[in-house]
Amino acid sequence: MDLRPVTHTYSVAGQISVEDLAAIKAAGFQSIVCHRPDGETDDQPTFESIRQAAEALGIEARHIPVGPTGVTAEAVREMVDAIEEMPQPMLGYCRSGARSTAIYKHTEHMRN
Repeated sequence: MDLRPVTHTYSVAGQISVEDLAAIKAAGFQSIVCHRPDGETDDQPTFESIRQAAEALGIEARHIPVGPTGVTAEAVREMVDAIEEMPQPMLGYCRSGARSTAIYKHTEHMRN
């Protein structure tokens, strides 16, 4: 698992697994946001499986999928809400981390 800091309170990663969550917690993350729609690939874990395992460890989780149409205004608003409502530091993840980085960059003008 490759954790890449975007800011001091937000990092991104490619697809995580249930097994990665203990290391995510040990790294200090208090919340995670999945930007990958369920079912993109057959080998991808569902968000619900990640959410249940994360919450069992005390990590809040939210699903804000960014699909083939790219980052939508609605997704950006949901991400702003997540940043404002969820504990930090936060980890965003998708297939490669690119969508999680892009959506965060789109929120910057709405939060400043």
